[in-house]
Amino acid sequence: MSPRPRKPRRCCPSRRPADHMFKPVGTPVSKLQIVELEADELEALSLCDRDAMTQAEAGEQMEVSRGTIQRLVTSGRKKIVEALLSGHALVIKPHDEVKEGCCDD
Repeated sequence: MSPRPRKPRRCCPSRRPADHMFKPVGTPVSKLQIVELEADELEALSLCDRDAMTQAEAGEQMEVSRGTIQRLVTSGRKKIVEALLSGHALVIKPHDEVKEGCCDD
């Protein structure tokens, strides 16, 4: 039995930073381990932590369940902390299926 197809998530392209990689200064990327942060993880973190939305509100904004937001926030935070504390490069991946009309900015 194959897994259920992934539901498209509303991720605002304007929330992505101009630079898609953050790394320790003075260390070439070729010598660093890469930690990849998914665009939907960044969106969930932005809505919950920066915009101070509840997980339920963020779920409505992204059109996913509150439980999905909780998983995205947890995995995103873990990846960011891992990259910072271990001196890895943090790469923000582009979102494959961005739904239109996602930004109210």
